Parts: sequence; structure tokens; C-alpha cells
Amino acid sequence: MIKVGILTSSRADYGIYLPLLKALQADEYFELKIIVFGTHLSRFHGYTVNQIEEDGFVPFAKIESILVGDTSNAISSTYALTALKFADFWGNYHFDFDVVFALGDRFEMAAAVAASIPFQVKLAHLYGGETTLGAIDNIYRHFISLSSTYHFVATESFAKRVYALLGEETSLVYNVGSLSLENLLTLPLLSIDEFNDKWGIDLEHPTILVTVHPETVAFQKNQNFCTEIAEALLKLSKKFQVVITMPNADTSGMLYRRRFEHLSKLSESIKIIENFGTQSYFTCMKYSKILVGNTSSGIVESASFNKYVLNLGDRQKGRLSNDNVVHLPFDSDIIYRKVFEFIDLEYNGNNIFYHSKPSQTIIKILKDNQ
Repeated sequence: MIKVGILTSSRADYGIYLPLLKALQADEYFELKIIVFGTHLSRFHGYTVNQIEEDGFVPFAKIESILVGDTSNAISSTYALTALKFADFWGNYHFDFDVVFALGDRFEMAAAVAASIPFQVKLAHLYGGETTLGAIDNIYRHFISLSSTYHFVATESFAKRVYALLGEETSLVYNVGSLSLENLLTLPLLSIDEFNDKWGIDLEHPTILVTVHPETVAFQKNQNFCTEIAEALLKLSKKFQVVITMPNADTSGMLYRRRFEHLSKLSESIKIIENFGTQSYFTCMKYSKILVGNTSSGIVESASFNKYVLNLGDRQKGRLSNDNVVHLPFDSDIIYRKVFEFIDLEYNGNNIFYHSKPSQTIIKILKDNQ
């Protein structure tokens, strides 16, 4: 039996992990232990550990370390606190794992990984080799890759970047495609009526799905960026229903939260959601006319829903994307105009991040390497 740990710090990584979690839970060859921390345990961010438990998973550990503040000092302090708490956790439990998965590029994920290094925890990184020049996550992603033994990437070009980062050839870099796209084949989505009953949002109305996170490299520009997107969304709300999902716990995140909450008071057409969960988020994406923002879901999943995406600013700069992604600056007039240009168009290309059943590929690799 292989004892597998899963580090999950947010709604975003949990949604991507989900097909792998289900596959590991169903395979008697594995003992699954989910380690929950970060915004999952924050009431302010929706306490999304509830979603994990509602899906039938029992967390092995819950480690609280998130501070509510969004200043650089608060982010740095949260990193330090997370590393400190995980120092105790790994000290007590590092022998309980044969391999531990760390997904993505979040600062709190990097802190948990940093604390594991002296204990020589064998890590598996999902998804290294990518580039997001407008976010400090770019640094954390590379750090997690450097700390890991196994590397599961989404495209062959990302595999080459991991090889270059490591500075050596290794047989433990695998192109498996995007786990999140497996959700689209296995997760039953809600009907429009079911969605309306659950959220009070009628997707029969032409809808724009919006997710905007702060830019954490040029974070001093967020005030201006926030103003530009707010002006565009308020104008668009006169013609369309605007559904906004709240940003991550990042530097300047509160700036966007407060502005979006204010927008929802100015227009009944603007709806604010803290956390949809994977099923409802993909349902909203399916029935929306277009996506606007700077989130990775716009880069990865939207093409499989045949949606165009207006990707704003530099947060995802340098990242490989499908042809449905339209890159724009934070400029209210340009955003407004481009929505009307693309909202009635359907993307009919392929999704470069798609591979068949990546969860089963990962499981086979783990078994073959034991």
C-alpha cells in the first residue's frame, strides 16, 4: 500500500485535485490522507473545508495559519506562520507518507513545502513549468518544483521548462494534462433551474462570469486596475448579468473585495459569490456567454466550454494559452468594447491542456515507481 498525502490550501487547488482524490480513494492500493490548511479553514473566505467533507473525504489534518490582512507584511507573516505550523506537523507525521502532492504556486503551499525539506518528505508537484509573470506565484511554483521528486505537468513545453529548471535530466517528469478537465467528464453539472434554486441566479439571462485576482508583482498598480474593471463591469451590468467570484487571499485582495461588494449594491445585475465549488463554478461557466478576469480557469478550462476569455493585465503573462484567450490591459473602455466583440462568438478549437484520464495516468506512475 502507498500512503499518499494531499496538500490542499484553497478552493482552487481542491477543485483541480478532485478527480485524483476520487481515484485514490477508490483504489485499495492507496491510503489517502488529505492535509487541509490555508483559506479552506478561513470563515472569511467561505470555510471551504465543508465542501471537502460534503464530498465524502475526511481530512487527516487541519492546520490553521491564514491571517485576514492582505498587506505584504500579512502575506509574509502568513507564510512564516504556515511554515512554523507545518514544522510541527512534519515532525510528527513525516513517516506517515510515501509521497505528498503539492499543487500549483500559492505562497501558503510553498510554505508547507519549505517546512517539509529538512524531513526529506518525498513530494509530487502538480503543475510545474508554467509561467505567470504578473504574480509572485511564479517564484513559489519554481521553488515547489525544485523541492519535488515527481513532476506532473500539463503540456510537453512545461515538461521542458521543468527539465531546464532542475538543470538535469530526470525520468520523473510526466506530461499528464490537466486534472481539472477530467472534472468535465466525470462531474455532473447543474441544470439552469437547479443552479437558480441553489444560488438565486438565473443563467437564462445573458451572463458574464468574472474572476479578478490582484497582481502581486506590480501590486502598487492594483488601485488603478480595480477602478478600471469596476467601471467596465458597472457599465456592462446595464446590458448583462455579471457574476463575480471573489479573489484569493493575496496582496491587495481586500481592495477588490470591497469594490465588488460596493458594485453589487449599485446594480441588481451584479451578483457576488464567495465560493461556488467546482460543480457550480463549471455550471456557471457552461451557461455564461463570456469570461472576464485573470484567473487560471480562464486559461485552462474555458476552451473546453467553447467560451472566449478576456484575460486582463499581466497576472497570467507568459503563460501558454488556447486561441480563445484574448489578452487585454486593465482599461475600462477596451474591456467594455471587447465584451461586445466576443460575447456572441463560440470558440471551436482544441484545448491544448486536455489528456484522457490524467488521474489514472498518475496512479499508474505512482505504482510503477514503488
